[in-house]
Amino acid sequence: MIAGEVARALGAEVAASRAVAGGDVNRAMRVTLADGRELFVKHRDPAPPGMFTAEAAGLRWLAAAGAIRIPEVVAAADGWLAMEWVARGHPARDHDERLGRDLAALHLAGSPVFGRPGGGPGFIGPIAVPDDPLPDWPAFLGRHRLMPLAEAAHAAGALTAGDVRDVESLCARLPERCGPPEPPARLHGDLWAGNAFPDAGGAPVLVDPAAHGGHREVDLAMMRLFGGFSERVFTAYAEVHPLAPGHAERVGLNQLTPLLVHAALFGGGYAGSVRRILRELG
Repeated sequence: MIAGEVARALGAEVAASRAVAGGDVNRAMRVTLADGRELFVKHRDPAPPGMFTAEAAGLRWLAAAGAIRIPEVVAAADGWLAMEWVARGHPARDHDERLGRDLAALHLAGSPVFGRPGGGPGFIGPIAVPDDPLPDWPAFLGRHRLMPLAEAAHAAGALTAGDVRDVESLCARLPERCGPPEPPARLHGDLWAGNAFPDAGGAPVLVDPAAHGGHREVDLAMMRLFGGFSERVFTAYAEVHPLAPGHAERVGLNQLTPLLVHAALFGGGYAGSVRRILRELG
């Protein structure tokens, strides 16, 4: 059904389709059209309105930087997103160094705002988050990420009302916690190891973003949260785009966003990590 809907939207016919791995949130398929095009199609039923069109806009925005390979968006609708099929390969010898340099270049491409250019809601997985621009990073992090996600995790039963108050207290102190001001970077926004892979030529590819303008330390902190990236990536990144003093002390703060997302989606097992970081931050 989805394959046929995609084909009709593209004015083509389906030659073949089969289910493939689609991650923890969505289902996916590989679709071959009669004209020879190979597509990767993500779908969800029901999907939050605007989720896939927001992701499509984010993919195009990241690709416009010309810094790293991002799959080309073919079409998107409320229930699905179709992209070029990118064959996976083995990492080239310099893959990790290239990933670090390319990610630095992506961040340096920048954003005109903290938030999503053009505004409107964004999504981290199926969770809607505000992405309207705000004037600085502490305001954006507190009002558009930590508080909405803490409330979502509370609604899911993962956090207590007291936990939400602790997050709110932290948000009041963010101007002194977020480090030296930096211009907004062009962020992937959901950069764990499952969203990066080598293409057939061994070069890095990034997929499944929650793209927005924000602080670059957020991408780097998430890369360290679940592992899967070698130190060569971070070393190469810093050679191109050195990090501000105190960045190591801010890793926990910048891991709160993905931890709150996981608490809201997958339950209270992640709440302990949220509470630990809140205690460490005082």
